[in-house]
Amino acid sequence: MPNIQSKIASQNWESITESMHKNGFAILANILSNKESQALKMNYSNPDLYRKTVVMKRYRFGLGEYKYFNYPLPDLIQNIRTSIYSKLAPIANSWMKVLNINTVFPLTHQELLKQCHDNNQLKATVLILKYGKSGFNTLHQDLYGDVYFPMQIVLFLNEPDEDFTGGEFVLTQQTPRAQSKAIVLKPKKGDILIFTTNFRPVKGTKGYYRVNMKHGVSEIHSGQRYTLGIIFHDALS
Repeated sequence: MPNIQSKIASQNWESITESMHKNGFAILANILSNKESQALKMNYSNPDLYRKTVVMKRYRFGLGEYKYFNYPLPDLIQNIRTSIYSKLAPIANSWMKVLNINTVFPLTHQELLKQCHDNNQLKATVLILKYGKSGFNTLHQDLYGDVYFPMQIVLFLNEPDEDFTGGEFVLTQQTPRAQSKAIVLKPKKGDILIFTTNFRPVKGTKGYYRVNMKHGVSEIHSGQRYTLGIIFHDALS
């Protein structure tokens, strides 16, 4: 069986890059094995892995629960985080260039984390989320500090319409001087979704302009839904 780095490297990154430019998201199909997905879900109950638990209702974030991992991250998560970052950094830099934003992201994840740590952003931001019936996640952005990377990923650990119903992944796109557009996605178990953290460039008649985006999860109708979110930058708290 190919390891996770080779699975990621063998993806059609030209097509993924095109999708990120065009849509602000892309899906990497069938990256995690059933065994890997099951192991991540089973580890939800292991307190040694996590630094913080958030009950979403308490903060009006939605209805569900999530846990932030502590460092060091499990090898599988660390390898995915490092491997995918190196593929996304050139895309992020092209976005900054066309939007005339004076930011250049390093090409290795280790260098990005150094920038975070120099800014006192020291906390791991990788998190695992659990929803039951009626659970949902309000529209939001995951920034965590002044240093942030404009893309992130979600690993889907359950099969939709088998393990749960409802619970679609929702993106909203706010075009300037226009109504918001909703994008509803339904990745399968083992898929990885790449999407923009807070904005993406769109080409207009007078050049590129910035379109803001948020993400969330629609209401779960039945079953349990687990996902694992990987944000590439670290947090202040």
